[in-house]
Amino acid sequence: MDRMLSQIVNMLLRKLVRRGVNAGINHLSRRGKSQPQPMTKAEREQANAAQGLADKARKMQRLSRRL
Repeated sequence: MDRMLSQIVNMLLRKLVRRGVNAGINHLSRRGKSQPQPMTKAEREQANAAQGLADKARKMQRLSRRL
């Protein structure tokens, strides 16, 4: 019973941490600005490029864990 409870708690903590890390990466890629409002076209393109780079980094991280 104790082991099952700790597994559930660990699963929930992993999900929360993953969500927080993803939110932080998204916030940093936009440099603290919200997406549609005060961004110029160049800033929006740079934010999208940073998002793509962050997505690639996450994929590489998953691949490296498998190895």
